[in-house]
Amino acid sequence: MYKILGTYTDSRDNNFNLIRVIASLLVLFTHSFALVEGSSMAEPLKLSLGTTLGTIAVDIFFITSGFLIAGSFFNKNSILSFIWARFLRIYPAIIVSMIFSVFVIGLIFTKYSIFDYLSNIEIYKFFFTNIILYFRIEYSLLDIFENNPIAYTINGSLWTLPLEIKMYIYLAIIGTILILFQKIIKKHILKISFFIIVLFALIQDMIYHFYFNKIDASVYLFYMFFVGSAFYIFREYIYLSFKLFLIMLVILLFSSFDREVFFVIYTLFLPYMVFFLAYIPSGLIREFNKLGDYSYGIYIYAFPIQQSIVSIYPNISIVNMVIVSSFTTFILAILSWHLVEKRFLKMKIKRKK
Repeated sequence: MYKILGTYTDSRDNNFNLIRVIASLLVLFTHSFALVEGSSMAEPLKLSLGTTLGTIAVDIFFITSGFLIAGSFFNKNSILSFIWARFLRIYPAIIVSMIFSVFVIGLIFTKYSIFDYLSNIEIYKFFFTNIILYFRIEYSLLDIFENNPIAYTINGSLWTLPLEIKMYIYLAIIGTILILFQKIIKKHILKISFFIIVLFALIQDMIYHFYFNKIDASVYLFYMFFVGSAFYIFREYIYLSFKLFLIMLVILLFSSFDREVFFVIYTLFLPYMVFFLAYIPSGLIREFNKLGDYSYGIYIYAFPIQQSIVSIYPNISIVNMVIVSSFTTFILAILSWHLVEKRFLKMKIKRKK
């Protein structure tokens, strides 16, 4: 039994919120190893597959983001409404989280006096650099966390946000050009163009992995984002089949015996598997949507919370780190969603009917 992906895309009744929350918690889990021990090598998948659960989670974020952002872009009234919607989703929450990092975490853990800390120009450079996001991320804030295994780093999770913003820009530019060109030549070039973009991104990703033997985040996350976008573009031609999902899952599990084979299978199969899980499993699981979208809050607050915990309890175990940081971060994520994110998202420009 199968169903066409396009039959689901107009409905908000899906599992994206749950998938992204699980992904954000997997990032927290992976970071627990590095922040407690100073290295992520002890993470369960690192030695066997050369990846981590946190890396897989980031891939899932970019796949789902590419799909949902493509849907947003191609259904907006204008490019300005698209930009405004993306601004509201990213910036209000990150601004509040930076206020928290600088004026709560910073004040608690600095060795400076309150006056010296607040009068230091570096904390304001840190603040404004990180709320702009696009150009670079500033990780160090004076002497904060200098004795931690990962020293001086306030929020290591932020590295993906500039890349994600750039993906939004790439999609908007590419999409606008293709739509205009399509109107001029009166031919449907959107699908073939996105197919070519994803194919070249995949080839480039494979070349970097097998020929240069290195990982370039901007390359593989470009692929993950735009393969997600391509799934939206081709939504009327993609069938979600339980049998196909199971076959992919079995092949993926068997491929884990060789990390290079796993890399290829994983890269090809992950997008389909994510969208199957996003739309097909239903019933009680959908009740999670009533709670809210806490994934972004978990993602931007987990790292500074974990660093704070390590600073207070230097000998904390990884298990206790996961438990304590998950609980604390989840509280902040709930507050972020209900007090900040949800309220600003109501300011989106409504689509004209």
